[in-house]
Amino acid sequence: PVIPCVVSQWSVWSGCAEPCKTTYRVRRRHIIQEPRNGGEACPPLEERAGCVEYWTQQGTECKQSLIPALITTGGFGKARRKRAAADGSERAGYCVEFQLMAITPSCLQSHHSYTHWMQYLREGHTVCVECQHPALDSRSHHCYGDGSGSEMNQLLHWQAVGNPRCKGTWRRIRQLDTCSCPSVHSFLFI
Repeated sequence: PVIPCVVSQWSVWSGCAEPCKTTYRVRRRHIIQEPRNGGEACPPLEERAGCVEYWTQQGTECKQSLIPALITTGGFGKARRKRAAADGSERAGYCVEFQLMAITPSCLQSHHSYTHWMQYLREGHTVCVECQHPALDSRSHHCYGDGSGSEMNQLLHWQAVGNPRCKGTWRRIRQLDTCSCPSVHSFLFI
């Protein structure tokens, strides 16, 4: 008789192959019955999926360059800065210039009033992103996703707040005390 291949259920997913890197995780299954007499061949026995682990095996946080930057319009920061100045709680921040390398088409498909700023995101443009309190971490004095500690020309990831499908990659150019980009290209770390 024709006997098809029979395989086990998938194992649980493994952890990431390497911590602090964009890598992969694995799940496997094994053959319970080999096919015979022209039976159906065995399906793949291993699957891989993308994976990023933000903690080292020693339990310390990985470099910030792995964490996608969450950004919103710089106009939000101006309104927030006025409120903070009134109570005297403002801490000095900084600005990071990035060159936009890749942008998902979803950025141009945002039609809500709070997402109009995304239409100014274009590949190749230089943008300024401010790191201000409260996004400025009090211990590291950095904003998550600002690319500090990244290698030269490393592609870093960002995501727009208000439209999770609007995301892309950019390269860090430099860090400045204040931003000098036009307002349509000025953004804020969240």
